[in-house]
Amino acid sequence: MLPSERPVWRDELVVLAVASIVFLSACFAPPHLMDDVDAAQAQIARTMLATGDWVTPRLNGIAYLEKPPLKYWLIALSFWIFGVSDWAARLPIGLGAVALCWLTFRMGVWAFGARAGFHAGLVLATSIGLFLFTRILIADVLLTLSLALAMWSFLRALDPAERHPRRWAVLLAVCLAAGFLFKGFIGLVFPLAAMGLYAVCTGQWRQRDFWQRLPPVTLGLLVLGLTSPWFIAATVANPPWFDVALTSEPGKYRGFFWFFVFNEHVLRFLGRRYPRDYNTVPRLWFWCSHLIWFFPWSLFLPGVARLRLTRRPDDRASRMTLLAVLWIGFVMLFFSFSTTQEYYSLPIYPAVAVLLGVVLTHDGRFQSVARWLTGSLAALAALAAGALIVLNWQTPTPGDIAQALAKSTDVYAVYTLSLGHLGDLTLQSFAYLRPPLALATAAFLTGAVGVALVRAGWVWLPVTVMLTLLLVAARLAMVTFDPYLGSYPLAQALIAARQHQPGQVVVDNQYYAFSSVFFYADLRHAWLLNGRVTNLEYGSYAPGAPQVFLDDEGFVALWRGAERVYLLVEDVHLPRIETLVGATALHTIASSGGKFLLCNQPKVQQNLASPAYKNQPKVLGYLGPVPSCAIVQ
Repeated sequence: MLPSERPVWRDELVVLAVASIVFLSACFAPPHLMDDVDAAQAQIARTMLATGDWVTPRLNGIAYLEKPPLKYWLIALSFWIFGVSDWAARLPIGLGAVALCWLTFRMGVWAFGARAGFHAGLVLATSIGLFLFTRILIADVLLTLSLALAMWSFLRALDPAERHPRRWAVLLAVCLAAGFLFKGFIGLVFPLAAMGLYAVCTGQWRQRDFWQRLPPVTLGLLVLGLTSPWFIAATVANPPWFDVALTSEPGKYRGFFWFFVFNEHVLRFLGRRYPRDYNTVPRLWFWCSHLIWFFPWSLFLPGVARLRLTRRPDDRASRMTLLAVLWIGFVMLFFSFSTTQEYYSLPIYPAVAVLLGVVLTHDGRFQSVARWLTGSLAALAALAAGALIVLNWQTPTPGDIAQALAKSTDVYAVYTLSLGHLGDLTLQSFAYLRPPLALATAAFLTGAVGVALVRAGWVWLPVTVMLTLLLVAARLAMVTFDPYLGSYPLAQALIAARQHQPGQVVVDNQYYAFSSVFFYADLRHAWLLNGRVTNLEYGSYAPGAPQVFLDDEGFVALWRGAERVYLLVEDVHLPRIETLVGATALHTIASSGGKFLLCNQPKVQQNLASPAYKNQPKVLGYLGPVPSCAIVQ
């Protein structure tokens, strides 16, 4: 009986259940979209749905030419079906993560058997890295899904036992097109490079049957047919078309083609992208961090070196092993010569999970690894329990967690990394995290005791339970961080204030600092004070771009004018604003998470808890009244 023919539906349900608990619950907790990239991506999709412009993504009216639109189309479709909300924005990412775990399970079953596929699916469903890098609306998990399906389609199309190789070849082309429309050219480069290396290593590229099963002209035309309509439309909609110089300077607009093809791909790879609004992690950390992203499954990684690797694979297992190794190797080497973020290696996660699934199933050295695993988890349980005891002796925690964090003023050096906010943690801030820390302690203890007691074939159970509890605890912690990482209360306060006293809105610094206010308050345009930076800088120089940027002089004139103006500012930048207009000219409307909503005129006193206020129509429907704790009386 072939591996794919074995009954696996029970294992399949377990993998889907675990993945759903971890990733679909992420659609609802933390309850609100965060500032920075998270809410910005949702707002792009919302603008597309509202304006009908499905070609050019826009933020604050400015062309946002960085990424292809397929992710925005999916989020906009979710909005169209379910209505505009934070959970609807997250749904495509959540479903994509669940689908990726299921696909990894099916790949493992097909190549190595039911048990290996089951372990592979669980490894990915409980991956700390996959959880961390799907907490915001970036397209990388969807890119990984298209890449993994392309790899499997490639092997299925070449499988001598496959009855419909052409169908898998067509699916391969569709996945390549989807990868491009999710993330750009790496959606083509990664799978084509891995598959090309496989064909060269095995010598199959010399065989006529290889090209018959994967006809390059037909598949190439299919990929072009699926990708070129958007690419051509975006090029035409954002001229000039063919200025391909590899340099640019501030104030120089070269259209979509230059920015997307050269600036966003070639110059980003070389570390010369304009504007420089990103950072890079050290190469050693980029490689070694996978010990954390897959912990504790990563303790079994040495067993991968003992897997059979051959240039003449004669069965599904050896073919998948070779392709997975080439897949991992190319992606990691590619980013070792490029600018690198923590999550850039996410496309290798399915391959790593599949190989770990094999090791967990067949490695006979389980007992020695189990001892290390039990000891590690017991030590973590003791550390978490000790921290919990110490924190319970501390003084009460007033306000939200922002008061206990060490926020950096060097935004571009710190927060341009995906996990940059981890540097804001202080010892005092952990006092706000007692419930998630208690759950984490219980999780580590469950894992340590469970691994020590179960037989080798059942190690997956206590580890899966432990990791699921840990990821739930992480969600609880992110709920605590919600006022700090997002600005939902300020959006509510702004809506309430503008309903009674309309006025213009100014956001200090870049758009991303308060992107969740744009989303929740449905701000299509607002002034950006000294905000001609990062991803909006290039598009701001396009012909016809809206004039939404203020310098200090323009802001002072606006603030001292007769019209009511609302300002959103972070606490670290408040002294600069006080210097510009004077502290007495700043009237606080609300504060939350170390951020303020200010006005240039005193507010009219109103009882926000009164029945008259509660009965007023709320903007966007799902926004409630302002919490009393957020209002500065």
